[in-house]
Amino acid sequence: MVHKFNGSYEEIISLDNLLLAWHEFVRGKRSRVDVQAYEFQLMDNLIALHESLAMMKYLHGPYTAFTITDPKVRKIHKATVADRIVHRALHRKIYPYFDKRFITDSYSCRIGKGTHRALNRFTQLVRKESCNHRKTCWVLKCDIRKFFASVDHDILLDILREVIADERVFWLCERVISGFSSGAPRVGIPLGNLTSQLFANVYMNKFDQFIKHELHIRHYIRYADDFVVISRDRDYLERILIRIDEFLTHELQLQLHPNKVEIKTIAQGVDFLGWVHFPYHRVLRTATKRRMMRRLQENPSLCTLASCNGLLKHGNTYNLLYFIDFYTHLC
Repeated sequence: MVHKFNGSYEEIISLDNLLLAWHEFVRGKRSRVDVQAYEFQLMDNLIALHESLAMMKYLHGPYTAFTITDPKVRKIHKATVADRIVHRALHRKIYPYFDKRFITDSYSCRIGKGTHRALNRFTQLVRKESCNHRKTCWVLKCDIRKFFASVDHDILLDILREVIADERVFWLCERVISGFSSGAPRVGIPLGNLTSQLFANVYMNKFDQFIKHELHIRHYIRYADDFVVISRDRDYLERILIRIDEFLTHELQLQLHPNKVEIKTIAQGVDFLGWVHFPYHRVLRTATKRRMMRRLQENPSLCTLASCNGLLKHGNTYNLLYFIDFYTHLC
């Protein structure tokens, strides 16, 4: 029997929760014009927002699109201030419930997780599977093509409908999800939304459960739309790749990126989450290294140097750390 989310709609849309959501949202954003305009009549705006939610007349506003290079070009969609307060108010109440349902080795956008823990877990599982590097260890690495732009609204809403008891909470989730499409109707969730990060994990949790309970894969890690499976048997990885592709295609309407699916030994070097992993060390991906050096040349500030230094401490980067230290003394 599925344990459902029993949080009340009134609790989500309460003025107290909206005000807490505002305080969390506004950190580091008070200099922005749209935030200042909303804050000028903050309580009037929050009361109006609360009333529209209470009467279930809330409509999600339009998004503003802009492009970033991260390092590849990504299109970010920014919601209005009021909508982002709603996103955060909803997230504050439903995140704890969903987080308990996620598998341990899902690391994206979760409290207490993140890239560094995913990297350390990868190292741990490789050591375990290879018996401390005494046996050949293979890694199947996959990436989903245009993941955020491919999330099917109807599939996501079906997943949510199974676990949300209050129809009004489901209605609010539907309003947020349907407020955006990537081109095709009822497809896509926006990069940059707090709720998108959670809904992406909710969507991919169906895949995680398939991996664990139907394929019975033990050594598996997922970070957003990147995932790896670790095994000593290459043939086994080739067989499960077929089933993984079929499940993603038929159950979630997702496609594996044809150029980013590979099976390698750890001795060959496995590129995962920005680092190339080897049996006894990991090094920064060449593209990441070049980008870091370019930023240092463009903006050799102490802040940039500290950021680079923090990144490099998570791998075997003695020469780069020496260079950064030298650069720091120059500044």
